[in-house]
Amino acid sequence: MKQGGAARRTVLGAAVLAAGGGIAGLPAGSASAAEGGHGGYRDLPVPTVIGHRGASGYRPEHTLGSYQLALDLGADVIEQDLVPTKDGHLVCRHENEIGGTTDVADHPGFASRRTTKSVDGVSVTGWFTEDFTLAELKTLRAKERIPAVRQRNTLYDGHWAVPTFEEVLRWADRKGKRRGKRVWLHVETKHPSYFRALGLGLEEPLAKLLRRYGRDGRGAALFLQSFEPSSIQRLSRLVSAPRVVLLSAAGTRPWDFEVAKDPRTVADLVKPEGLKWIAGFAQGIGPTMDLILPRDASGRLGTPTTLVEDAHAQGLVLHPYTERNENSFLPAEYRKGADPAAYGDAFGAFRTYFEQGIDGIFTDNPDTGLLAAEAFRPGRGVNR
Repeated sequence: MKQGGAARRTVLGAAVLAAGGGIAGLPAGSASAAEGGHGGYRDLPVPTVIGHRGASGYRPEHTLGSYQLALDLGADVIEQDLVPTKDGHLVCRHENEIGGTTDVADHPGFASRRTTKSVDGVSVTGWFTEDFTLAELKTLRAKERIPAVRQRNTLYDGHWAVPTFEEVLRWADRKGKRRGKRVWLHVETKHPSYFRALGLGLEEPLAKLLRRYGRDGRGAALFLQSFEPSSIQRLSRLVSAPRVVLLSAAGTRPWDFEVAKDPRTVADLVKPEGLKWIAGFAQGIGPTMDLILPRDASGRLGTPTTLVEDAHAQGLVLHPYTERNENSFLPAEYRKGADPAAYGDAFGAFRTYFEQGIDGIFTDNPDTGLLAAEAFRPGRGVNR
Protein backbone atom coordinates (compact mmCIF):
# COMPACT_ATOMS: atom_id res chain seq x y z
CA MET A 1 0.00 0.00 0.00
CA LYS A 2 1.11 3.54 -0.69
CA GLN A 3 2.41 5.56 2.22
CA GLY A 4 -0.26 7.73 3.82
CA GLY A 5 -3.04 5.18 3.38
CA ALA A 6 -3.63 4.96 7.12
CA ALA A 7 -4.05 8.69 7.40
CA ARG A 8 -6.53 8.70 4.56
CA ARG A 9 -8.58 6.05 6.31
CA THR A 10 -8.64 8.00 9.56
CA VAL A 11 -10.21 11.17 8.17
CA LEU A 12 -11.63 11.81 4.72
CA GLY A 13 -9.82 14.62 2.95
CA ALA A 14 -11.19 18.15 2.83
CA ALA A 15 -12.66 19.34 -0.47
CA VAL A 16 -10.78 22.03 -2.33
CA LEU A 17 -11.80 24.98 -4.42
CA ALA A 18 -10.99 24.94 -8.11
CA ALA A 19 -11.92 26.88 -11.19
CA GLY A 20 -12.58 25.43 -14.60
CA GLY A 21 -14.62 25.62 -17.74
CA GLY A 22 -18.39 25.26 -17.66
CA ILE A 23 -20.47 22.65 -19.41
CA ALA A 24 -24.03 22.36 -20.61
CA GLY A 25 -24.73 26.02 -19.91
CA LEU A 26 -23.60 25.96 -16.28
CA PRO A 27 -20.49 27.84 -15.11
CA ALA A 28 -18.00 25.56 -13.44
CA GLY A 29 -17.68 28.02 -10.58
CA SER A 30 -21.43 27.84 -9.90
CA ALA A 31 -20.72 26.29 -6.50
CA SER A 32 -17.55 25.39 -4.72
CA ALA A 33 -16.90 22.13 -2.98
CA ALA A 34 -16.74 23.93 0.33
CA GLU A 35 -20.07 25.74 0.03
CA GLY A 36 -22.26 23.22 1.78
CA GLY A 37 -19.63 21.89 4.13
CA HIS A 38 -18.89 18.20 4.00
CA GLY A 39 -22.42 17.18 4.98
CA GLY A 40 -21.05 15.10 7.84
CA TYR A 41 -19.53 12.47 5.56
CA ARG A 42 -16.29 12.52 7.52
CA ASP A 43 -18.25 10.90 10.34
CA LEU A 44 -18.71 7.72 8.31
CA PRO A 45 -16.44 4.73 8.90
CA VAL A 46 -13.69 4.36 6.33
CA PRO A 47 -13.63 2.42 4.13
CA THR A 48 -17.35 3.06 3.78
CA VAL A 49 -19.53 0.19 2.58
CA ILE A 50 -22.34 1.28 0.26
CA GLY A 51 -25.25 -1.09 -0.37
CA HIS A 52 -25.46 -1.06 -4.17
CA ARG A 53 -29.17 -0.75 -5.05
CA GLY A 54 -29.71 -2.01 -1.50
CA ALA A 55 -28.58 -5.57 -0.86
CA SER A 56 -29.10 -6.56 -4.48
CA GLY A 57 -27.00 -9.69 -4.12
CA TYR A 58 -29.84 -11.14 -2.04
CA ARG A 59 -33.07 -9.35 -3.02
CA PRO A 60 -34.44 -7.78 -6.23
CA GLU A 61 -32.71 -4.43 -6.59
CA HIS A 62 -34.25 -1.07 -5.70
CA THR A 63 -37.05 -2.46 -3.58
CA LEU A 64 -37.85 -1.63 0.02
CA GLY A 65 -36.94 -5.24 0.76
CA SER A 66 -33.47 -4.75 -0.72
CA TYR A 67 -32.95 -1.47 1.13
CA GLN A 68 -34.16 -2.95 4.42
CA LEU A 69 -31.86 -5.94 4.14
CA ALA A 70 -28.90 -3.67 3.39
CA LEU A 71 -29.71 -1.73 6.54
CA ASP A 72 -30.14 -4.93 8.56
CA LEU A 73 -26.78 -6.23 7.31
CA GLY A 74 -25.12 -3.03 8.50
CA ALA A 75 -24.43 -1.11 5.29
CA ASP A 76 -23.04 2.34 6.07
CA VAL A 77 -24.88 3.93 3.13
CA ILE A 78 -27.69 2.66 0.86
CA GLU A 79 -27.95 3.60 -2.83
CA GLN A 80 -30.96 4.72 -4.86
CA ASP A 81 -31.11 5.44 -8.61
CA LEU A 82 -33.81 7.87 -9.69
CA VAL A 83 -35.91 8.06 -12.87
CA PRO A 84 -39.20 9.93 -13.41
CA THR A 85 -42.74 8.82 -14.20
CA LYS A 86 -44.88 10.46 -16.86
CA ASP A 87 -46.47 12.67 -14.21
CA GLY A 88 -43.14 13.74 -12.72
CA HIS A 89 -42.72 11.50 -9.67
CA LEU A 90 -39.23 10.21 -8.91
CA VAL A 91 -39.05 6.43 -8.57
CA CYS A 92 -36.20 4.08 -7.76
CA ARG A 93 -35.04 2.05 -10.76
CA HIS A 94 -31.56 1.54 -12.13
CA GLU A 95 -32.88 2.26 -15.61
CA ASN A 96 -36.00 3.83 -17.04
CA GLU A 97 -36.51 0.62 -19.07
CA ILE A 98 -38.42 -1.64 -16.69
CA GLY A 99 -38.97 -4.82 -18.69
CA GLY A 100 -36.08 -6.52 -16.90
CA THR A 101 -36.91 -5.43 -13.35
CA THR A 102 -40.73 -5.59 -13.19
CA ASP A 103 -43.55 -7.85 -14.38
CA VAL A 104 -44.78 -5.25 -16.90
CA ALA A 105 -44.62 -7.84 -19.71
CA ASP A 106 -47.29 -9.87 -17.88
CA HIS A 107 -49.79 -6.99 -18.05
CA PRO A 108 -51.72 -7.19 -21.36
CA GLY A 109 -53.03 -3.68 -20.90
CA PHE A 110 -49.52 -2.30 -21.21
CA ALA A 111 -48.44 -4.38 -24.22
CA SER A 112 -48.88 -1.47 -26.62
CA ARG A 113 -46.43 0.64 -24.67
CA ARG A 114 -43.48 -1.55 -25.55
CA THR A 115 -41.34 0.56 -27.82
CA THR A 116 -37.79 1.37 -28.91
CA LYS A 117 -36.07 4.56 -27.82
CA SER A 118 -32.63 6.10 -28.03
CA VAL A 119 -31.39 6.68 -24.48
CA ASP A 120 -28.06 8.48 -24.31
CA GLY A 121 -27.34 7.38 -27.85
CA VAL A 122 -28.15 3.71 -27.23
CA SER A 123 -31.15 1.99 -28.83
CA VAL A 124 -33.25 0.33 -26.11
CA THR A 125 -36.44 -1.69 -26.56
CA GLY A 126 -38.90 -2.22 -23.74
CA TRP A 127 -41.19 -0.32 -21.41
CA PHE A 128 -40.13 3.03 -19.95
CA THR A 129 -41.07 4.78 -16.71
CA GLU A 130 -41.66 8.07 -18.50
CA ASP A 131 -44.57 6.45 -20.36
CA PHE A 132 -46.37 5.47 -17.14
CA THR A 133 -48.14 7.51 -14.50
CA LEU A 134 -47.22 6.69 -10.94
CA ALA A 135 -50.62 5.05 -10.41
CA GLU A 136 -49.98 2.78 -13.40
CA LEU A 137 -46.44 1.98 -12.28
CA LYS A 138 -47.75 1.00 -8.86
CA THR A 139 -49.75 -1.85 -10.44
CA LEU A 140 -46.44 -3.54 -11.31
CA ARG A 141 -44.26 -5.73 -9.08
CA ALA A 142 -40.48 -5.87 -8.96
CA LYS A 143 -38.46 -8.92 -9.97
CA GLU A 144 -34.84 -10.09 -10.08
CA ARG A 145 -32.87 -8.48 -12.91
CA ILE A 146 -30.30 -11.27 -13.48
CA PRO A 147 -32.10 -14.54 -12.62
CA ALA A 148 -29.53 -16.69 -14.43
CA VAL A 149 -26.88 -15.55 -11.93
CA ARG A 150 -29.11 -14.99 -8.89
CA GLN A 151 -31.74 -17.68 -9.16
CA ARG A 152 -32.36 -17.63 -5.40
CA ASN A 153 -33.41 -13.98 -5.62
CA THR A 154 -36.31 -14.98 -7.85
CA LEU A 155 -37.96 -16.36 -4.72
CA TYR A 156 -38.80 -12.74 -3.92
CA ASP A 157 -40.23 -11.81 -7.33
CA GLY A 158 -43.54 -10.03 -6.91
CA HIS A 159 -43.13 -9.20 -3.23
CA TRP A 160 -42.50 -5.49 -3.63
CA ALA A 161 -43.75 -2.61 -5.74
CA VAL A 162 -41.50 -0.01 -7.35
CA PRO A 163 -40.84 2.53 -4.57
CA THR A 164 -40.98 6.27 -5.02
CA PHE A 165 -38.03 8.20 -3.69
CA GLU A 166 -40.37 9.96 -1.28
CA GLU A 167 -41.39 6.57 0.12
CA VAL A 168 -37.71 5.76 0.61
CA LEU A 169 -37.14 9.06 2.41
CA ARG A 170 -40.06 8.29 4.72
CA TRP A 171 -38.76 4.76 5.30
CA ALA A 172 -35.29 6.09 6.07
CA ASP A 173 -36.70 8.63 8.51
CA ARG A 174 -38.69 5.96 10.36
CA LYS A 175 -35.71 3.64 10.59
CA GLY A 176 -33.43 6.47 11.62
CA LYS A 177 -35.68 7.43 14.52
CA ARG A 178 -35.75 3.84 15.73
CA ARG A 179 -31.97 3.53 15.43
CA GLY A 180 -31.22 6.91 16.95
CA LYS A 181 -29.17 7.98 13.92
CA ARG A 182 -29.96 8.89 10.35
CA VAL A 183 -29.89 6.33 7.56
CA TRP A 184 -27.33 7.42 4.98
CA LEU A 185 -28.37 7.41 1.32
CA HIS A 186 -26.38 7.62 -1.96
CA VAL A 187 -28.72 9.06 -4.61
CA GLU A 188 -28.06 9.02 -8.36
CA THR A 189 -29.74 11.04 -11.09
CA LYS A 190 -30.08 8.70 -14.08
CA HIS A 191 -29.91 10.04 -17.65
CA PRO A 192 -30.53 13.64 -16.52
CA SER A 193 -29.95 15.29 -19.92
CA TYR A 194 -32.28 12.78 -21.61
CA PHE A 195 -35.07 13.48 -19.13
CA ARG A 196 -34.56 17.24 -19.15
CA ALA A 197 -35.09 17.17 -22.93
CA LEU A 198 -38.44 15.46 -22.27
CA GLY A 199 -39.46 18.16 -19.80
CA LEU A 200 -38.87 15.81 -16.88
CA GLY A 201 -35.80 17.36 -15.25
CA LEU A 202 -34.64 15.39 -12.22
CA GLU A 203 -32.71 17.90 -10.17
CA GLU A 204 -35.48 20.34 -9.22
CA PRO A 205 -37.97 17.75 -7.89
CA LEU A 206 -35.12 15.93 -6.17
CA ALA A 207 -33.97 19.12 -4.44
CA LYS A 208 -37.55 19.87 -3.38
CA LEU A 209 -37.88 16.46 -1.75
CA LEU A 210 -34.52 16.75 -0.03
CA ARG A 211 -35.45 20.09 1.48
CA ARG A 212 -38.87 18.77 2.53
CA TYR A 213 -37.31 15.88 4.42
CA GLY A 214 -34.39 17.78 5.91
CA ARG A 215 -31.78 16.15 3.65
CA ASP A 216 -30.05 19.44 2.82
CA GLY A 217 -26.91 20.70 4.54
CA ARG A 218 -24.62 19.21 7.14
CA GLY A 219 -27.25 16.84 8.51
CA ALA A 220 -28.23 15.56 5.09
CA ALA A 221 -26.78 12.08 5.64
CA LEU A 222 -26.82 11.77 1.88
CA PHE A 223 -24.54 11.80 -1.16
CA LEU A 224 -25.72 13.02 -4.56
CA GLN A 225 -24.17 11.31 -7.57
CA SER A 226 -24.40 11.32 -11.35
CA PHE A 227 -22.47 10.23 -14.42
CA GLU A 228 -23.23 13.69 -15.86
CA PRO A 229 -21.13 16.43 -14.25
CA SER A 230 -23.66 19.09 -15.27
CA SER A 231 -26.29 17.37 -13.13
CA ILE A 232 -23.99 17.62 -10.12
CA GLN A 233 -23.29 21.27 -10.96
CA ARG A 234 -27.02 21.95 -11.17
CA LEU A 235 -27.64 20.21 -7.85
CA SER A 236 -24.86 22.25 -6.25
CA ARG A 237 -26.95 25.36 -6.97
CA LEU A 238 -30.09 23.84 -5.44
CA VAL A 239 -29.06 21.97 -2.27
CA SER A 240 -26.12 21.65 0.08
CA ALA A 241 -25.16 17.98 0.29
CA PRO A 242 -21.92 16.18 -0.61
CA ARG A 243 -21.70 15.44 -4.32
CA VAL A 244 -19.95 12.68 -6.28
CA VAL A 245 -19.18 12.54 -10.01
CA LEU A 246 -19.44 8.98 -11.32
CA LEU A 247 -16.89 7.90 -13.93
CA SER A 248 -17.29 5.09 -16.43
CA ALA A 249 -14.62 3.53 -18.68
CA ALA A 250 -11.68 5.71 -19.68
CA GLY A 251 -12.61 5.95 -23.36
CA THR A 252 -16.22 6.97 -22.75
CA ARG A 253 -17.67 10.48 -22.70
CA PRO A 254 -20.38 11.63 -20.28
CA TRP A 255 -23.63 12.10 -22.20
CA ASP A 256 -23.91 15.75 -21.21
CA PHE A 257 -20.47 16.26 -22.74
CA GLU A 258 -21.78 14.68 -25.95
CA VAL A 259 -24.76 17.04 -25.93
CA ALA A 260 -22.58 20.08 -25.22
CA LYS A 261 -19.93 19.03 -27.79
CA ASP A 262 -17.36 18.92 -25.00
CA PRO A 263 -14.48 16.80 -26.39
CA ARG A 264 -13.24 15.56 -23.01
CA THR A 265 -13.51 11.90 -22.09
CA VAL A 266 -13.32 10.14 -18.76
CA ALA A 267 -9.60 9.66 -19.49
CA ASP A 268 -9.29 13.45 -19.36
CA LEU A 269 -11.33 13.75 -16.17
CA VAL A 270 -9.11 11.33 -14.23
CA LYS A 271 -6.01 13.37 -15.00
CA PRO A 272 -4.92 15.86 -12.32
CA GLU A 273 -6.37 18.82 -14.22
CA GLY A 274 -9.69 17.00 -14.70
CA LEU A 275 -9.85 16.07 -11.04
CA LYS A 276 -9.10 19.66 -10.08
CA TRP A 277 -12.04 20.76 -12.22
CA ILE A 278 -14.34 18.22 -10.53
CA ALA A 279 -13.18 19.38 -7.11
CA GLY A 280 -14.60 22.80 -7.93
CA PHE A 281 -18.17 21.54 -7.54
CA ALA A 282 -18.01 18.05 -6.01
CA GLN A 283 -16.52 16.35 -2.98
CA GLY A 284 -15.81 12.97 -4.53
CA ILE A 285 -15.68 10.66 -7.51
CA GLY A 286 -17.22 7.26 -8.06
CA PRO A 287 -14.99 5.58 -10.64
CA THR A 288 -15.39 2.12 -12.04
CA MET A 289 -12.83 -0.01 -10.25
CA ASP A 290 -11.08 -0.61 -13.57
CA LEU A 291 -9.90 3.01 -13.49
CA ILE A 292 -8.00 2.16 -10.31
CA LEU A 293 -7.00 -1.45 -11.03
CA PRO A 294 -7.24 -2.20 -14.76
CA ARG A 295 -7.85 -5.74 -15.94
CA ASP A 296 -5.90 -7.36 -18.73
CA ALA A 297 -7.34 -9.37 -21.61
CA SER A 298 -7.63 -12.46 -19.41
CA GLY A 299 -9.58 -10.59 -16.74
CA ARG A 300 -6.73 -10.49 -14.25
CA LEU A 301 -5.83 -7.33 -12.35
CA GLY A 302 -2.93 -5.28 -13.67
CA THR A 303 -0.81 -2.45 -12.30
CA PRO A 304 -2.67 0.15 -10.22
CA THR A 305 -3.08 3.60 -11.73
CA THR A 306 -2.35 6.81 -9.81
CA LEU A 307 -6.04 7.76 -9.60
CA VAL A 308 -6.37 7.27 -5.83
CA GLU A 309 -3.33 9.39 -5.11
CA ASP A 310 -4.30 12.03 -7.67
CA ALA A 311 -7.89 12.31 -6.43
CA HIS A 312 -6.81 12.54 -2.80
CA ALA A 313 -4.40 15.31 -3.76
CA GLN A 314 -7.45 17.31 -4.84
CA GLY A 315 -9.32 16.54 -1.63
CA LEU A 316 -11.73 14.17 -3.38
CA VAL A 317 -13.00 10.98 -1.76
CA LEU A 318 -13.27 7.84 -3.88
CA HIS A 319 -16.32 5.55 -3.85
CA PRO A 320 -15.60 3.11 -6.69
CA TYR A 321 -18.05 0.53 -8.01
CA THR A 322 -19.02 -2.39 -7.93
CA GLU A 323 -17.87 -5.43 -5.94
CA ARG A 324 -19.98 -8.60 -6.11
CA ASN A 325 -19.44 -12.09 -4.76
CA GLU A 326 -20.14 -14.14 -7.89
CA ASN A 327 -17.40 -15.48 -10.14
CA SER A 328 -18.85 -13.76 -13.20
CA PHE A 329 -18.07 -10.35 -11.70
CA LEU A 330 -14.74 -11.06 -9.99
CA PRO A 331 -11.24 -10.61 -11.42
CA ALA A 332 -10.00 -13.89 -12.89
CA GLU A 333 -7.54 -14.61 -10.09
CA TYR A 334 -10.34 -14.57 -7.51
CA ARG A 335 -12.76 -16.91 -9.28
CA LYS A 336 -13.37 -20.40 -7.91
CA GLY A 337 -14.52 -23.17 -10.21
CA ALA A 338 -16.30 -22.85 -13.54
CA ASP A 339 -19.78 -21.88 -12.39
CA PRO A 340 -20.24 -18.15 -13.11
CA ALA A 341 -23.02 -17.91 -10.49
CA ALA A 342 -20.92 -19.52 -7.72
CA TYR A 343 -19.15 -17.39 -5.15
CA GLY A 344 -15.45 -16.81 -5.66
CA ASP A 345 -12.83 -15.35 -3.33
CA ALA A 346 -14.70 -12.10 -2.74
CA PHE A 347 -12.70 -11.38 0.41
CA GLY A 348 -9.48 -11.55 -1.57
CA ALA A 349 -10.85 -9.07 -4.09
CA PHE A 350 -12.10 -6.71 -1.38
CA ARG A 351 -8.72 -6.87 0.34
CA THR A 352 -6.91 -5.92 -2.86
CA TYR A 353 -9.31 -3.05 -3.50
CA PHE A 354 -9.06 -1.66 0.03
CA GLU A 355 -5.27 -1.87 -0.12
CA GLN A 356 -5.38 0.82 -2.83
CA GLY A 357 -6.50 3.38 -0.23
CA ILE A 358 -10.06 3.91 -1.49
CA ASP A 359 -12.49 5.65 0.88
CA GLY A 360 -15.46 3.36 0.22
CA ILE A 361 -16.97 0.89 -2.22
CA PHE A 362 -20.31 0.00 -3.74
CA THR A 363 -21.20 -3.65 -3.26
CA ASP A 364 -24.20 -5.90 -3.89
CA ASN A 365 -23.15 -7.88 -0.79
CA PRO A 366 -22.78 -5.40 2.07
CA ASP A 367 -22.26 -8.11 4.69
CA THR A 368 -19.21 -9.40 2.82
CA GLY A 369 -17.96 -5.87 2.29
CA LEU A 370 -18.34 -4.93 5.94
CA LEU A 371 -16.47 -7.98 7.18
CA ALA A 372 -13.67 -7.25 4.73
CA ALA A 373 -13.62 -3.54 5.62
CA GLU A 374 -13.24 -4.18 9.36
CA ALA A 375 -9.58 -5.09 8.95
CA PHE A 376 -8.88 -1.77 7.21
CA ARG A 377 -10.65 0.54 9.61
CA PRO A 378 -8.59 2.52 12.15
CA GLY A 379 -7.50 0.53 15.18
CA ARG A 380 -8.04 -2.87 13.55
CA GLY A 381 -4.33 -3.60 13.36
CA VAL A 382 -3.76 -3.97 9.63
CA ASN A 383 -0.09 -3.39 8.90
CA ARG A 384 -0.08 -0.45 6.55
